[in-house]
Amino acid sequence: MLTHEQLFSLEQYARIRPEFRARVIAHKKERRLPLGEHAALYFEDTLTMQYQIQEMLRLERMFEPELIQQELDVYNPLIPDGSNWKATFMLEYPDAEARKAALARLTGIETHVWLQVGDHPKIRPVANEDLDRTTGDKTSAVHFLRFELTPAMVAAAKSGATLCAGIDHPHYQAKTEAAPAVRVSLAGDLR
Repeated sequence: MLTHEQLFSLEQYARIRPEFRARVIAHKKERRLPLGEHAALYFEDTLTMQYQIQEMLRLERMFEPELIQQELDVYNPLIPDGSNWKATFMLEYPDAEARKAALARLTGIETHVWLQVGDHPKIRPVANEDLDRTTGDKTSAVHFLRFELTPAMVAAAKSGATLCAGIDHPHYQAKTEAAPAVRVSLAGDLR
């Protein structure tokens, strides 16, 4: 959980932003898991959320403690707490018309995403705990997912077990195995 004390002031952030941004971009590459051609999981952690908050504070020129706390309250729930992974799930269609058609076709896709650690059972996510992002006629291009792991799954992930992910929606199927760098990065979220 991030606190005020862990954030940079606007002045500090302005000075270190180029280096901090480069560090976060490199870090995020090891936390992205593509799922086919048009979907990906972006796993969040303390660093990715600190970057998000710092950018919001910079953009909005926020320095009041109450407003900073509001940002912390929004983004802290997206930081994993040791027995789970939290990810931003994105449907990525560059063409607006193709995206509109896909979002209508892919309602409920967020419940069809899964992770699997080694030979343990597949984990289905808890989706969009903050608000529902699917209506009867379309889904959102962005969903927030929490994957809860059992202690045995945590132990397996920390000891280097394979990590697979996929989608088994009737209109979108994908399966992939996480690269070693992604697996190691995600294992670091677990305790």
